[in-house]
Amino acid sequence: QVQLVESGGGLVQAGGSLRLSCAASGRTFSNAMGWFRQAPGNEREFVAAISWGSARTNYADSVKGRFTISRDNAKNTVYLQMNSLKPEDTAVYYCKADDRWSRITNTDDGGSWGQGTQVTVSS
Repeated sequence: QVQLVESGGGLVQAGGSLRLSCAASGRTFSNAMGWFRQAPGNEREFVAAISWGSARTNYADSVKGRFTISRDNAKNTVYLQMNSLKPEDTAVYYCKADDRWSRITNTDDGGSWGQGTQVTVSS
C-alpha cells in the first residue's frame, strides 16, 4: 500500500500559477502517478499522469499546454505545475498511485489515493 499526501493548494487569481506536490511513502516502487480533480457537484476527473521513469505522460485536453506533471523518484514526490489558471480549474486535487500504467487514468479502478488539496481560482 502507498500513502499519499498532497500539498500546495490555495487561492489564486485567474491567470496565476500554483505548484502542487504529492509525497509518497510505503510501497512506492514502480508506480505510475496521476492527478485528478473534483469540483462541487461534479464527478472526479483525470487531469494528468506520469509513468515511473517519466518517459510517458498523459494530460486531459482541458489542461494541455497549461499544466505540467513531473516527478522526483529520489524524493518520492510528484508535482503538478499549473499555469494560466482559470476559475473552472477550481476543485479539490487528488494524487493517485497505481502499479499499472493502463489503469492510472481511471477513477474507479484500484490504486491508492491521497486526501486532496483545495485549489480555488478567483476571477
